[in-house]
Amino acid sequence: MAVTSLTDGATRAPAESPPARVLAATIACIARWGLAKTTLDDIAREAGLSRATVYRLFPGGKDTVVRAAVAAEVEAVGDELAARTEHFDDIDDVLVAIITYATDVLRGHPALQYLLTHEPDQVLPHLAFGNLDVVLAAATAVGEPMLQPYVGAGDAASTAEWVARIVLSYALSPSEWFDLANEDDARRFTATFLLPGLLSRKASIDG
Repeated sequence: MAVTSLTDGATRAPAESPPARVLAATIACIARWGLAKTTLDDIAREAGLSRATVYRLFPGGKDTVVRAAVAAEVEAVGDELAARTEHFDDIDDVLVAIITYATDVLRGHPALQYLLTHEPDQVLPHLAFGNLDVVLAAATAVGEPMLQPYVGAGDAASTAEWVARIVLSYALSPSEWFDLANEDDARRFTATFLLPGLLSRKASIDG
């Protein structure tokens, strides 16, 4: 979730524009007080804007602002990953970059970590059963274009979703055998479990 805390300020709006300030303020407030206690007045005050201005920028109030902040955060993560992977020529390097960065983001995100610790009811329902589809769809949209050159258009979306499921699982329930935020562990995990399946699939299609 965050515009500034996930990617050091990366956002599609100019960094000092009123919309970007509102989105960054939203994440800062949630990281400080949680989602339930954060109000639109808090967000406006943090952004240095009036409540009326915030409401004009994001009609619908707090829920609209929070959804916009989450969407902007996902876009920012995608932008950062695209920049990190654009010069790679091997799928293993791309997978390792995606896995390590995404895991680090999830573990280090102050707003998400606050919610998981103090307001799990605000987060966990979105990571279970049918609601998980929304999270996976967003993650798939981020990873699909990065993986398409290596697995083909037909398998890019399913591969991106598979990787997203792995990252979420290991980030929320760490393993004693693999720390996927660690590049060496992520590379070992990729070589052992991901690449064999992907290369076998590609070979069957090419053959």
